[in-house]
Amino acid sequence: MINGKRIAVVMPAYNAEKTLEATIHELPELVDIRILVDDHSSDQTVNLANRLGLRTFQHDRNYGYGRNQQTCYREALAAGADVVIMLHPDYQYTPLLVTALASMVAYDVYDAVLASRIIGGRALLGGMPFYKYVANRFLTAFENLFLRVKLSEYHTGYRAFSRKVLTELPLLENSDDFVFDNQMLAQCVYFGFRIGEVSCPTKYFEEASSINFRRSVQYGFGVLATTLQFALQRMGLVHLSRFSDKGRKLEPVYPDYYVRAGEGVRPA
Repeated sequence: MINGKRIAVVMPAYNAEKTLEATIHELPELVDIRILVDDHSSDQTVNLANRLGLRTFQHDRNYGYGRNQQTCYREALAAGADVVIMLHPDYQYTPLLVTALASMVAYDVYDAVLASRIIGGRALLGGMPFYKYVANRFLTAFENLFLRVKLSEYHTGYRAFSRKVLTELPLLENSDDFVFDNQMLAQCVYFGFRIGEVSCPTKYFEEASSINFRRSVQYGFGVLATTLQFALQRMGLVHLSRFSDKGRKLEPVYPDYYVRAGEGVRPA
């Protein structure tokens, strides 16, 4: 807990067996709820998650990164979390920053906090492919221009949200694919939530998950489309459910496309 707020870490996983244990061992003790959602992996991710004492859920097929996050957030809210940190279990981001991210939300400094790989200028030193770095900088500049905010990047997979953000955003209107991340931040800006950032080192290595060039291009076009949709909505030229307070929000019912694969007990 921090400031009386229950802290949850959620991990959207797909074939994370090789890196999951290292990620879990660096989580700080203040984390109250540890959840892993497996998107129908072909390795032993689920069995390992259960051995590590995580609350584990498994999709009945591979639905995509966005749908995985929806499950993560739904289960964190159901478990009573006040602050939810989304951390990839591929050990690309250091779990040691959970305390910093959670504190900024728990003390009501921000509603959402991003762990930026760009602040500090060490992304390339950490192994980020050059084409991904260039694309990151271009897309971020484009988004800052149209969203009228100034973030160092929108594309990190390490982020914290308040319970209010997760219950009020129409998250079910977003994509099941990777662009979900970007759509969610655009929603945060549109609905007036405060977004902060902290510097985060990153490391790219063989076992760390990373989308390929084709999927990266697809994601990039999705980001451009989301940004333009945001701008058109602001101008009143379109009316999208993604940016409507009547859009579909995370429902409290238990969906039939995933099961609870293990009720982990936090190890001593």
